[in-house]
Amino acid sequence: MLPAEAVAIPMLTLGPGLTFDAASRRLMRDGRDVHLSPKAFDLLATLIDVRPRVLTKAELHARLWPGTFVSDVNLAGLVAEIRRALADDARKPIYLRTAHRVGYAFRGPAGAAAAPPSSSAGFCWLIKDGRRLPLQTGENILGRDSQEGVEIDSATVSRRHARIAVSTTEATLEDLGSKNGTFVGGALVSGTVNLKDGDEIRIGSVVMRFRMTAPKGATATWSGSKPDA
Repeated sequence: MLPAEAVAIPMLTLGPGLTFDAASRRLMRDGRDVHLSPKAFDLLATLIDVRPRVLTKAELHARLWPGTFVSDVNLAGLVAEIRRALADDARKPIYLRTAHRVGYAFRGPAGAAAAPPSSSAGFCWLIKDGRRLPLQTGENILGRDSQEGVEIDSATVSRRHARIAVSTTEATLEDLGSKNGTFVGGALVSGTVNLKDGDEIRIGSVVMRFRMTAPKGATATWSGSKPDA
């Protein structure tokens, strides 16, 4: 989950074509989503929120892994992931500054961004046991954790099992290291898979149908059809 201190961050422009939206948990380059793991996103949001102050490693551990001991290697891995996503050179950083032996700070530009045009709500959803489960624009976590997206109550489903990311141009699915796997059309998902209207999704033993229809004003890149459920 996004740290409480970062909830109020507005949509920001970080650089040419680069937009950060804490509310929908999206990092975008030229309107297309740039993937970040949930913890990496939380770290970036936290550093942006307190910019340009340096947060010590102890402070970051307390915010990202409260009550849990993890090594500094985990934190360094998240920083490296953010640098890759932002195309930030550690030797000549634009965005993330390393305060050696202390912690990290966000040093890049962060100006208010214009909100993107809204699209019709509910143009992507899942069908499970005859029920319609709406998907929001941005990140949708599928799992047993009801606070992080679509709750699926099954012993075969991990707490954070899979993620569906919805943008104005596409919807993608990826497994989050689940115990029992994620499948599309019977094929095991091992990376990021683009979803099509009507795709059968199975997480653990739970089978669902992915549905979508083009949002209002969307281009022909959407292949959605008229909903029948």
